[in-house]
Amino acid sequence: MLSAQFLLTTLVVVLAPGTGVIYTLATGLGRGRTAAIWAAVGCTIGIVPHLLAATLGLAALLHTSALLFQIVKFAGVAYLLYLAWQMLKTGGALSVGTETSTLSGLRIARRGALINILNPKLSLFFLALLPPFLSGNPATATLEMIALGSLFMGVTFGVFVFYGVFAATARRWLIESETAMHWLNRGFAAIFAGLAARLAVERA
Repeated sequence: MLSAQFLLTTLVVVLAPGTGVIYTLATGLGRGRTAAIWAAVGCTIGIVPHLLAATLGLAALLHTSALLFQIVKFAGVAYLLYLAWQMLKTGGALSVGTETSTLSGLRIARRGALINILNPKLSLFFLALLPPFLSGNPATATLEMIALGSLFMGVTFGVFVFYGVFAATARRWLIESETAMHWLNRGFAAIFAGLAARLAVERA
């Protein structure tokens, strides 16, 4: 019963548009299906450090250390602004155009991983999300958190692949309109800049 509740909660959380979703959509539109799948892989891998931090209790340290939190946060802000610039830049790594991806899958995945790794709120999110679904047995708590975290990652990957493939499919119609591509690039750039601004005002 708890697993079903956790799965439903996870679906609601993952389906909500966030930085990872936006990155995967932008990659699918800009670079095609294969690139979108690599983006989903990277965003999913970027969850691992936060899951481990929550499991080992490091998230609490991040929460209490204002300096550490600010360092990670503003590194994330700077990276999101960099992604916004890449959307605006002609021929940029994320710009939507008629060419498919010339970037390696690993580079695309690395960008996605960094988006999540540099978001300090994810560790606190797991610290708040996972405990209510534990059995209450201290002896199995760590394994249970890892199991729940793995399920969360699996759902994340599946949903992100769906988003990315959908975007890559829509790309066929969008690339026929230069006006549409022009506004897509600026729209995604504005979204990344907005996400950077939102992260900048987050508090531990």
